[in-house]
Amino acid sequence: MSDRNKSKPAEIQPLEVVKYGHPALRSKGRRIESIDQSIVQLAQEMIETMYVEEGVGLAAQQVGRSLQLAVIDVMPAHEERPSQAWVDGREIEIESLMPLVLINPEIHPVGTRRELGTEGCLSIPGLQDEVDRSARVRVLCQELSGERIEFEAEGLLARAAQHEMDHLNGILFIDHLPAESLQEHQPLLQKLQAKSLPF
Repeated sequence: MSDRNKSKPAEIQPLEVVKYGHPALRSKGRRIESIDQSIVQLAQEMIETMYVEEGVGLAAQQVGRSLQLAVIDVMPAHEERPSQAWVDGREIEIESLMPLVLINPEIHPVGTRRELGTEGCLSIPGLQDEVDRSARVRVLCQELSGERIEFEAEGLLARAAQHEMDHLNGILFIDHLPAESLQEHQPLLQKLQAKSLPF
């Protein structure tokens, strides 16, 4: 679900990804009331940034904007960490959703099954850990056309959607870690925090 039917905005350039300690990462995004050209431009720049940084997802907070906007593309990791998606109970090709633009998203667990999986974050480079998430989720959002879409997901797409939804609410994946794991990561976190002191 992308904006393939819209004309591509001019001069799409990657944006700077802000790092741990930047206040935007702890801000809850504002709802997007109007999908105007500035939102289309920002979404395209976020997609470009995600590809340049070799991530599978990026939230507006990670480029210093407090908006309910995130982008995802799990295809680069699909062989190693597959995903599945369903619309109205029918399985669909993951490629048909990518790159996915999530505007004002809602995410709801489907069932009670949970899974541990490795996560990292472009805003916390060098840190990865296991995070417990719902194994299957239902995602509701708008795409760039303004159309509302709904699908269910498992695998990396479900994990990425939950990770990005957290970002939109000012939550980082490290917030889900047990205290002992978080303690192990303190030297790196403190180093990143010190670099972002000008903010």
